[in-house]
Amino acid sequence: MRKSKYSEQQIVDALRRAESGVAVKDVCRELGVSAATFYQWRSKWRLRT
Repeated sequence: MRKSKYSEQQIVDALRRAESGVAVKDVCRELGVSAATFYQWRSKWRLRT
């Protein structure tokens, strides 16, 4: 399986920023990922928490 470009901590930090009120498109732009990737991360990490 391919290794992610982003660490788990970076993903969690991005999700927390979006929950705190930062627009998803802004978080995605800063990380250089698509909105679809962000929402995939969100669905994956919500299952674990």
